[in-house]
Amino acid sequence: MEEDKREDATEVIDTCLLAGRLMIEGGSEMYRVEDTVKRIAYNSGQKNSAAFTTLTGVMMSIKGQPVTQFGSVNHRGIDMEKVDRVNTLSRRYGNKELTLSQLKDELDKLDKNLPTYPMWMQLLGAFLVSATMMIIFTQQYDWFDIPLAGVTGTIGYLVAFYVTRTTSIRFISDFLGSFILGALAILGVRLGLGHNLNSILIGAVMPLVPGVAITNALRDLLAGHLLSGLERALEAGMSACAISVGIAVLFRYF
Repeated sequence: MEEDKREDATEVIDTCLLAGRLMIEGGSEMYRVEDTVKRIAYNSGQKNSAAFTTLTGVMMSIKGQPVTQFGSVNHRGIDMEKVDRVNTLSRRYGNKELTLSQLKDELDKLDKNLPTYPMWMQLLGAFLVSATMMIIFTQQYDWFDIPLAGVTGTIGYLVAFYVTRTTSIRFISDFLGSFILGALAILGVRLGLGHNLNSILIGAVMPLVPGVAITNALRDLLAGHLLSGLERALEAGMSACAISVGIAVLFRYF
């Protein structure tokens, strides 16, 4: 009987760690991750569980059970679709629509094959963000600059996207993406395709700016998750610095 309880606890922890890892990879706040994994454990009959989450891993244990496991997080980004799907599955499990084994199977499927928007839709989104953010932040309705801001922002996003797939160092993709879009913006203005270089650059870098990461860092700090909040704030700050350096290099040498 004791061995059966231990196996049940192990399966619960495995499922909780998988759910927590997926949520962190999607950019979720730490308090939301802890709440989700604890609810999964509670709905599994494990009333006394403890979870410790950071940007680089999740630790889970159950009181009275000689089982404690740690799951590492190697890749992080912003994917609210992944976070929403994990939350939906956990709620379905809480409503007894899924068994624990079915929940784990669904999480495994989500981990291996997450539906994403087609590339053309992502590029369209980058174009719209670049064009509209230029207007919002500069308060200038220079319609002549909007196409150049949208195109350079889209190309910068595309460069950063593919560089991210080839290297685990996110800051390299941010630097190269901002450098390329900055070079194209300067070239476009010199060719007469745009008027105000500063306004174009302000809009074009918006798809690269880690706005969600900065917001989540503040929410973690306010929720008392000081370690995770500082880690996320530092990561977002380094990403913003990489974007800034990419643009600054162009202004310095070109």
